[in-house]
Amino acid sequence: MSNEQYDLIKDLLPGKASNPGRTTADNHRFLNGVMWVLRSSAFWRDMPARYGNYETTYKCFSRWAKKGVWEQVFDRLLKDPKNDYVMIDSTLVKAHENATTGKKGAAHQALGRSRGGLTTKVHMLCDALGRPLKIKLTGGNRNDCTQAQTLLEGQQAKGVIADKGYDSDDIRTFITKAKMIAVIPTRRNRKVQIPHDKKRYKERNRIERLFGKLKQNRRIATRFDRNDANYLAFIYLACSILWLS
Repeated sequence: MSNEQYDLIKDLLPGKASNPGRTTADNHRFLNGVMWVLRSSAFWRDMPARYGNYETTYKCFSRWAKKGVWEQVFDRLLKDPKNDYVMIDSTLVKAHENATTGKKGAAHQALGRSRGGLTTKVHMLCDALGRPLKIKLTGGNRNDCTQAQTLLEGQQAKGVIADKGYDSDDIRTFITKAKMIAVIPTRRNRKVQIPHDKKRYKERNRIERLFGKLKQNRRIATRFDRNDANYLAFIYLACSILWLS
C-alpha cells in the first residue's frame, strides 16, 4: 500500500498513534503484511519478516475481522457512488481443502456443495462504474436470487441491472416498489416475456470485470480460510483498495 493510500485510510484504523503501544507506522507495516498474504495466498508463516511477526499479524487480522473493522473501513470509503444504475451478480469460489476442516459444519462457514465440490458464493452489488457497494457470502449451492433483496435494500438508483438468474416476480416487485427500473432479461420459460433495455444491459460486464479484478488476489480466487469472517475480511480489504485507487 502506497503512502498516499495509507494516508487516506490511517484514521479509520484502530491502534492510531494516540493509542498506547501502537503507532501508525506499525499499522502501515501490518497492512502491507496482510496485503502480501492477500495477493500471494501463501501461508501466514511464509510472510516476509520485513512485515513483522506473522503470528502477531494473523492474530490482529483475525481479531479485526471478528470485530467488523474491515467492513467498517470499506463502508466509510464509499463516498459519492455513481448510482445511476446498480448491478448485482455472484461468483463461485472453490474452497481449498484447508478451508473445509473446522470445528463447525460447512453450513456455518458459508460453504456448500456444488458442481465444483465445496464452494463459497460471493454475492455483490456494484455501482455504475463497477465499484463494489455491498457483499454477502453464502454456500455455493445457494441460488443467486436469494440475496438480491438484501443487497438492494436501501439503494437509491434509476435501475437495477442483473442477469436471468434474478428474473423472479418477487425481485421485480421489490425493485418496482423501490422506484427503480429492472433491467433483467426474462427466462425462456416465462409465459409473458418482459422487455428490457438491451443497450443498458450491455453495461453488466462491469460487475464481471469487478470480479476479475478481485480474483487477481489469489486469496480471493481460492478460499483458503476456514473462518468465513476471515475470508470476507480479505474481500473487504481488496474492495477498499479499489476505492482507494
